[in-house]
Amino acid sequence: MINLPNILAFIRILIAPLMYLFLVNRDLFEGVHPSWLNYFAALLFVIASITDFFDGYIARNWNQITKLGAILDPLADKMLTLAAFLGLMYIGRANPWAIYLIMTREFFITGLRVAAVGEGISIAASFLGKLKTVSQMFAIGFLIMNWPGGEILLWIAVAITLYSGFEYIRGYIKGVK
Repeated sequence: MINLPNILAFIRILIAPLMYLFLVNRDLFEGVHPSWLNYFAALLFVIASITDFFDGYIARNWNQITKLGAILDPLADKMLTLAAFLGLMYIGRANPWAIYLIMTREFFITGLRVAAVGEGISIAASFLGKLKTVSQMFAIGFLIMNWPGGEILLWIAVAITLYSGFEYIRGYIKGVK
């Protein structure tokens, strides 16, 4: 149950609110230039993103896949992206409609996957699902750092996110038949 991939997922869960703190509670850091708060938030996000890669890699390649990990990993991913997107929306760097579309898809597909498991249907993560995660991570990184092109990357992430959601729905429907 307690193995390195699960520890890495748990670290991601702990990093999410800390990153959110740097994004939205800038008044707590009086005297610290806002760009440094961006750097801290971005560093935390990069560390968390690296743990996301390694927990999956280690779990698959070292045969350390557990039921706890199957719950913790997507939960940690959702907590991290939710903290980042809500924080970025709060400070005016992310379009609320884009965040709404991404979060709606995330909650819907999470519910669909839970329903699928209850029906004995396996809906494995696809390449497009992984591309969705990478596109969201790039968008978040650019938006945290307030770099040019962040908004474009966000809308690209929205398109990939929605399309991958349709792919999961199609997989569920095929599994039901």
